[in-house]
Amino acid sequence: MITVTRRNGTTFALNPDLIERVEATPDTVITLVSGTHYVVAESVDCIVEQVCRFRAAVLIASAHPQPEPVPPVRLHSVSSPEN
Repeated sequence: MITVTRRNGTTFALNPDLIERVEATPDTVITLVSGTHYVVAESVDCIVEQVCRFRAAVLIASAHPQPEPVPPVRLHSVSSPEN
């Protein structure tokens, strides 16, 4: 996800896989594949840089996967052979 800022100052995370294009009109407009438009405060270059960093992070994570955390082992007492 990348973080962008609406013109009113609020921020939100955007899935870069859904971006169709980013234009400077002169406002920066992000158009998603669904046709939704977002006008954001960041420049086109900033958006492109964030998408590149996001994709690089995904590639690094896929090349060096982290081991799954091992759930804690639960021990219980056995008081008699029937238990």
